[in-house]
Amino acid sequence: MGQSEIDAIRALLGSKPRPVGWEQRRLRLDEVGSVWPVADDVRLESVDIGETPGEFSSVPGADPSGILLFFHGGGYCSGSILSHRRMVTEAGRACGLRTLAIGYRLAPEHPFPAAIEDAIAAWNYLRAQGIAAGKIVVGGDSAGGGLTLALLQHLRDAGEDAPACGWLASPWTDLTMSGDAMASKDAVDPLIHKAYLEELAQAYVPAGANRKDPRISPLFADLSGLPPLLIQVGSDETLLADSTRLAGAAGAAGNAVTLEIWPQMIHAWPLWNARLEPGRQALDHVGLFARRWLA
Repeated sequence: MGQSEIDAIRALLGSKPRPVGWEQRRLRLDEVGSVWPVADDVRLESVDIGETPGEFSSVPGADPSGILLFFHGGGYCSGSILSHRRMVTEAGRACGLRTLAIGYRLAPEHPFPAAIEDAIAAWNYLRAQGIAAGKIVVGGDSAGGGLTLALLQHLRDAGEDAPACGWLASPWTDLTMSGDAMASKDAVDPLIHKAYLEELAQAYVPAGANRKDPRISPLFADLSGLPPLLIQVGSDETLLADSTRLAGAAGAAGNAVTLEIWPQMIHAWPLWNARLEPGRQALDHVGLFARRWLA
């Protein structure tokens, strides 16, 4: 069933030409990400964190003392609370937690370091609300996965209490695009290709900045002293090596790391969990992982 379902998702993604321009790209990701709405029992509540929008979600039985803090993907240039709402709310259900999704500022209007500044502000907001660090799971997909890892490194370097764990789904951790899967998986990845990533990186990273800056490409950071990490990636992704190299380096640095490579899955496949069984299974794994490490 998983193979026929992923073929249907591939068809959905390929049903229209790749849009041109940031506005059209943002509209397209919102369209394909929200093609299936949230479940009927999900309660949503908007919140402002400074000038950054956020959205809480909860389902019956969610632990009110904990939270899944989530950063959406989209190459730092697109993606939104809307595009990832189904993924976030079902991840929260699996974890037994409320969620807080963050609509961080996007490039090219707001290049680095705007996104990481908004991520730090979101963490500080939750802590100011009295949420214990050990009751927070931090997660994200694609660029949001890289942003998650950058936030975890910031918290460690600042000497702050760590969250319970981190969840990285198809993370973009290397904006130098040096992974060998860029070439080996190019023919099977329907979404992400090196030229497209280069365009995103040029929009996000200011001229003259070093793309190996660990706040930009957290793969190149000191990876010691991080909370437990769950890394999920599809076998058909050009970003596969961003996950495999991260898992190896983080594990070698002494962290508890779980790497899952899902066969035939494409970039950020849990987005389409409403019609994709491996998407639901991946989120179930997130729930099991989070429950294991929550204080």
